[in-house]
Amino acid sequence: MELIYQGKVRDLYADGDDLIIVASNRVSVYDVVLPTEIPEKGALLTALSLWWFQALGDLVPNHVVSADDVPAEFAGRALRVMRLDMVPVEAIARGYLTGSGLADYRATGAVCGIDLPEGLVDGSKLPEPIYTPTTKAPVGDHDEPVTFDQTVADLGPDLAGQVRDLTLDVYRRGAEIAADRGIIIADTKLEFGTDRDGTLRLADEILTSDSSRFWDAELWKPGRSQPSFDKQYVRDWAKSTGWKPDTGEAPEIPADIVDATRLRYIEAYERLTGRRW
Repeated sequence: MELIYQGKVRDLYADGDDLIIVASNRVSVYDVVLPTEIPEKGALLTALSLWWFQALGDLVPNHVVSADDVPAEFAGRALRVMRLDMVPVEAIARGYLTGSGLADYRATGAVCGIDLPEGLVDGSKLPEPIYTPTTKAPVGDHDEPVTFDQTVADLGPDLAGQVRDLTLDVYRRGAEIAADRGIIIADTKLEFGTDRDGTLRLADEILTSDSSRFWDAELWKPGRSQPSFDKQYVRDWAKSTGWKPDTGEAPEIPADIVDATRLRYIEAYERLTGRRW
């Protein structure tokens, strides 16, 4: 196999007509890969993505060829997938206001050009889910928010509209399933690509603790940072140290933060899938 791309947390290998996508144990915050890994993270993300791909298979096709036909050294954290022509947009759906969306709202009253009601706070549920795409930046750079009209200019109206509609459909269905299991999916990021026949397919990962914000529904309370089952715990720790991406080398993650983060990933997997890890 040939390593053809190394992302923040995933490595991509060429293997004949297919690709092998390998989830590492690396963790990134603010678009920066931290020097400390989270044990089992790659396997957890792969297993959860595969569960969602299967659960939502009737809603949108995906790129998975096999979860078993992968090199032995990557078993459990790799998928054999189709080669796709990737859409150069990070497709993001938000059902709740937090993170960069909250920052944009506080500055402008809108997110990605979508006006929102006055008086919303961190953790507020939005009147309806919104589509807030960003650019797809290389490792080391930052994704930048764009409006839907900008994606139309870049992709054309048909493809841009299809990506938006499928993103919102996946989010709504996923949020409904998660709600039955006591988890709020505040937002999520998806990636799409087209296959040789021109069919738009889900790629990379779907509704995982890295690509989504998972909150405990019983503890949700707008106006504060929400208890979560995702890498927000690492983001909050990194912020508490005073480190910022432009202030120097990323810090090592303490052992207690690593352990607590791993347990959050496991709880998200077990709650959503109903399976023991």
